[in-house]
Amino acid sequence: MTRERALKVVLVMVGLFFTAAAYPAIMGLHNPVNSDTGDTMQMAIYATLGIFLLVAARNPSAHRSLIAFAAWSSFAHAAIMGTLGFEIPELRTGFLITAAILTIIGVALLALTPRKQPVRQALASGA
Repeated sequence: MTRERALKVVLVMVGLFFTAAAYPAIMGLHNPVNSDTGDTMQMAIYATLGIFLLVAARNPSAHRSLIAFAAWSSFAHAAIMGTLGFEIPELRTGFLITAAILTIIGVALLALTPRKQPVRQALASGA
């Protein structure tokens, strides 16, 4: 499997995973009294990012900054969740598992991100 094909597969998988966050966001809006409004807002952001990652899967080279944002925001979220996992014992397992998943997502996206094209090559290809 080529690097670009692997990236496309990862973008689709992560895109679908993040887009699935629309469900808890909608449920949070449906029953706001029994939901955590911060979680509802975060899920809406992840669902939106997921849709854009699905779009980026068609032409990853044209969406390098979006892919980098998805990776680095995953690292940031993992760092916060990992820290909170040690501070809130009753949520430790869930937070640490989620932090690990987000770290794996970030590493995969960064490792597969297309290299920046040299300026001459980009101009020749009409970019």
